[in-house]
Formats: sequence, structure tokens, C-alpha cells
Amino acid sequence: MDTRDKVSDYAEDAADYVHGATDYVQKSTTKAAEALGEKGEQWLNAEQEFMKNCRAYVRDHPLKSVGIALAAGYVLTRLGSNR
Repeated sequence: MDTRDKVSDYAEDAADYVHGATDYVQKSTTKAAEALGEKGEQWLNAEQEFMKNCRAYVRDHPLKSVGIALAAGYVLTRLGSNR
């Protein structure tokens, strides 16, 4: 397996992780929105629009999206680690 294949595999893994995270966020916000009623409906619509924009961005800029995901993961790991 050459470097290009490894990078491609890592990019696919990162994309799967990002999609899993966005699905989790979507499910969580849907539950919260249902609990909030009418105002929740507005939040749900805003969340759906945001998710649609995120998916379009990932589709249009896959390498940049992987870089952002890696950077976010690094920052969150550093914030969560015990020094």
C-alpha cells in the first residue's frame, strides 16, 4: 500500500467520523427541538440548514474538511487531556 492509498484511507476514515459526528449532533438537536415546541421548530429548521451547508462544504472541499476535522480533534484532545 503506497502513501496515496494510506492518505485516501485516512481521508475516508475522517469523512466517516465527521458524518457520524454530524448525525449525532443532528439527532441531539432534533430531540431538544421537539422538547421546545414552536421555538424548537425554528431551531430545528436552522439546524437542518446548517447541516445542509456543512455537508455541501465537505463535498465541495474534502481535503480542507479533513484538515479542519484533524485540527478540531487535536484541539479537543489537548483541551481534554490531563497535564
